[in-house]
Amino acid sequence: MNRQTLRTRPDGSERPLHTAYDTALLDLDGVVYAGGIAIAYAVESLGTARAAGMHLAYVTNNALRTPDAVAEHLTELGVPAQPQDVITSAQAVARLIADEVPSGSKVLAIGGEGLRVALRERGLVPVDAADDGPAAVAQGYGGLDLPWGRLGEAALAVARGVPWYASNTDLTIPSPRGILPGNGAAVAVVRIATGGEPKVAGKPQPPMHRETILRTGARRPLVVGDRLDTDIEGAYVGGVDSLLVLTGVTAPAQLVAAEPRHRPTYLAADLRGLLAPQPEVEPDGNGFRCGGWTASAHSDRLCVEGAGDPYDGLRALCAAAWTAAGDSACELDADKALGQLEL
Repeated sequence: MNRQTLRTRPDGSERPLHTAYDTALLDLDGVVYAGGIAIAYAVESLGTARAAGMHLAYVTNNALRTPDAVAEHLTELGVPAQPQDVITSAQAVARLIADEVPSGSKVLAIGGEGLRVALRERGLVPVDAADDGPAAVAQGYGGLDLPWGRLGEAALAVARGVPWYASNTDLTIPSPRGILPGNGAAVAVVRIATGGEPKVAGKPQPPMHRETILRTGARRPLVVGDRLDTDIEGAYVGGVDSLLVLTGVTAPAQLVAAEPRHRPTYLAADLRGLLAPQPEVEPDGNGFRCGGWTASAHSDRLCVEGAGDPYDGLRALCAAAWTAAGDSACELDADKALGQLEL
């Protein structure tokens, strides 16, 4: 997929995706697990893909934990992983800072251990206070226990003109109890207090894609994610193909309404889609057909009819919506159509 391509429908693939691509760049939260608990079918699907020769890399905007801790957690879930298989936004932001400040510089670290370890890996020295003379402020997700005072230290430093960097700006993060505030919410606190704007390293920004390719050496990667505004947009920016799985924060209505940079190459209910061919979406009269479903766009609404796999219906519905919307987001009413698909 080229970043300039205007996608008007999901692609088909005669080959199962795990044989069509050499590397899966997998998001974690909402794709492999939610709140640390494995998502249904994830462990088995990833095991099958790995056994067939696909390289699995885990690419997360969550900067809280170290790659060692993430790999250990994945292995405990039944997804064997090594630390080098894990790429975090903490690593991406640390490289970005190291490219712009002298080696050995102090960096005010607002976040968890994953951020501090990544900074040290790049020859930088994490500090805890604005009065410690930092050359930069690095802000990453610190979990629900992040003290309010840490945001105060960041605001003080940024207000003094210290360059500000954020691992990512995801406003939310999924958990077994529901959607929780993400690092973007904490970044917004500092932004409101200072009027500043950080340089952002994580998905969908180019530094994260650069970090991922440098660490994996992927030649034909497939981004697999649950978020339109990070995973799918990151693939779009990087000019690579993507698979959206609907096990995280994205609802079918958001997918149907997606603007071009948020339209995935493929879509699936869950990670079993990584092991399957992708059905073709074909023009059919004034609409589009996929499997046993046809979908069309009218003056104020989207319509769908047929039977079979509801995700085929969703693919056809996306084609009708994206074609009608062109280079903007689709504003046609999709509620009744999605209700017919029971999605």
